[in-house]
Amino acid sequence: MVISIARRFASTVAVTSLLALGLAACGGGTTKDSASSSAAPAPAESAAASANPNAPLKEGLKLAFLPKQINNPYETIVDNAGIEAAKEFKGEAKEVGPSDASASSQISYINTLIQQNQDAILIAANDANAVCGPLKQAMAKGIKIVSYDSDAAKDCRDIFINQASSEEVGRSQVKLLAEMIDYKGEIAILSATANATNQNTWIEFMKDELAKPEYKDMKLVKVAYGDDDDQKSFQETQGLLQAYPNLKGIISPTTVGISAAARYISGSKYKGEITLTGLGTPNQMRQFIKDGTVQKFALWNPKDLGYLAAYAAAALASGQITGAEGETFKAGKLGERTIGKDGEVILGPPFTFDSGNIDQFDF
Repeated sequence: MVISIARRFASTVAVTSLLALGLAACGGGTTKDSASSSAAPAPAESAAASANPNAPLKEGLKLAFLPKQINNPYETIVDNAGIEAAKEFKGEAKEVGPSDASASSQISYINTLIQQNQDAILIAANDANAVCGPLKQAMAKGIKIVSYDSDAAKDCRDIFINQASSEEVGRSQVKLLAEMIDYKGEIAILSATANATNQNTWIEFMKDELAKPEYKDMKLVKVAYGDDDDQKSFQETQGLLQAYPNLKGIISPTTVGISAAARYISGSKYKGEITLTGLGTPNQMRQFIKDGTVQKFALWNPKDLGYLAAYAAAALASGQITGAEGETFKAGKLGERTIGKDGEVILGPPFTFDSGNIDQFDF
């Protein structure tokens, strides 16, 4: 699992630097199947290949975005932004994917994209390992693999476009909630799917942050999973509040989860009693900020996430980069980016939205 980060972002370059912005899946263009039959290098050959940073971006590149699920509003923003970005370098991009976020739901789509001879597959993995086999088959045929939002196993992709430092996301979520509940009380986490790489990584950093002395009066009582499904997330929120009558706060680091939780709380007796935060989009959360259900939440810019992923895929497919640490590439309006350890490219730190600034953003 995007999520491909706003009316004010275009004019607020400082915010783009700050978020990188920072901010965050259905429609997408379609491309015709290619009849290309040129032999692709084996993964070992690709790994040994040298980058040519001066190589021009190839025209006519075929990119395919494969989100966790196509009806996820966050990932729709991410993917549509990537599809638009491809037009800047005269490429073609589309979005395909499952309607559910189960571990194995993306496999058949990867196989189809291999048959279509895509130049790059961009995936928000539902399960880091479940997609590994078919992704390796794609790499063996010379198809570049870019993971975004939710990483695939490191040996099954070339680059991971991370919306923000995983550690920074996890720790900042705990800090945000702690400040609002005065560092006291029982808390719960409402996550997406149990196998989502990004969610699990963030949660581990949340737990590590909670182990610090300043959080000694806070207790994590439950990690619940809404499976990035609105109705299930709504029901899980209800279940948490009924099972833990002393609950003081909920962190939901998923755009589907936080909006569903806010919707439940806003119409219940818990409004004003439970502190909810997490990761959401401004348009999705505006009503809940204005009615007092939520005080603060965070995200990055999903449009910029998709935009950066598209340019990274184009740079890979054009031979400008191989995915090695230290390589750099130009990502259009986002400027030059550097590949870090394990092929990770970080968009930027998360940004906090509240009643004082939420009307400045439109996405």
